[in-house]
Amino acid sequence: MTLATYINDLLYRYDCVIVPDFGGFVTNKIGAKINHFTHTFYPPTKQITFNSHLKHNDGLLANYIASVENISFEKASTAISLSVIKWQNELESKSVEIDSLGSLTLNENRKIVFEPNKEVNYLTASFGLSTVDSSTIKRYKAQAKSLIPIVKKEEKKGIPVFIKYAATAAILLTLGFAGYNGYQQNQHKETLANQQKDLEKKIQSATFIISNPLPTIELNVVKETAKPYHIIAGAFQFPENAEKKINQLKRKGFDAKIIGVNKWGLTQVSFNSFADRDEATNNLYKIQDTLSKDAWLLIKK
Repeated sequence: MTLATYINDLLYRYDCVIVPDFGGFVTNKIGAKINHFTHTFYPPTKQITFNSHLKHNDGLLANYIASVENISFEKASTAISLSVIKWQNELESKSVEIDSLGSLTLNENRKIVFEPNKEVNYLTASFGLSTVDSSTIKRYKAQAKSLIPIVKKEEKKGIPVFIKYAATAAILLTLGFAGYNGYQQNQHKETLANQQKDLEKKIQSATFIISNPLPTIELNVVKETAKPYHIIAGAFQFPENAEKKINQLKRKGFDAKIIGVNKWGLTQVSFNSFADRDEATNNLYKIQDTLSKDAWLLIKK
């Protein structure tokens, strides 16, 4: 079993994958960017970092391995522990290449240093997008040429008298028509203004009185918060056994319920469901310490 393969798969769907007793691989989204010197465009991506303080088992990695390999949660946890011991031994003498994730080394202070592989983009929204190199655009300034033709003045010639009288008559007719047209427009505007005033008076004079108004109804709508983090108490072949488990957990104070049927046809029952991942993880540890070591965390997006 190659542990890095399963970590690689989960990083496409989750922002953090914790390897118990070793550390967590965390993704940070980076927007699209451009290199102004090389004229290269880079699509949005997920940058992977390593946090050695994230060592608590949240059940995500083990649960995923168990479902893929069709083995128990305990066997998956054991396989993870063996891979971690192997990595720790190799780090004492050399760097460790983790599949397509990157490489791990120890510095002078014996702290793990992670160098990510930047060739792999874990952001599913950028699937199919690659870097694009653009050629330099050269701009030239061209002299503007005048498109207005130059008209040369012609020598003045004498204008016949009958043309002067015809032009004067045309001007007078035009002015008369314009004046009449303006008079008609003013009359039309005045008529419209009077109609508007009459309409406003009728609207103002109308009074609407409701003697028995209906009472105001207030509706309190409670928005249900999504709770994708479920602490699993067990999976049952027969639904009646699942109902018995729910009643048993409710008597102990848990908000137990059926959260669905897994791919093997087993009905899954949860202790509690949470909207916050940290709250769910803390409650998982308490349940594992006090009630059931087999409890694990299921995340449904």
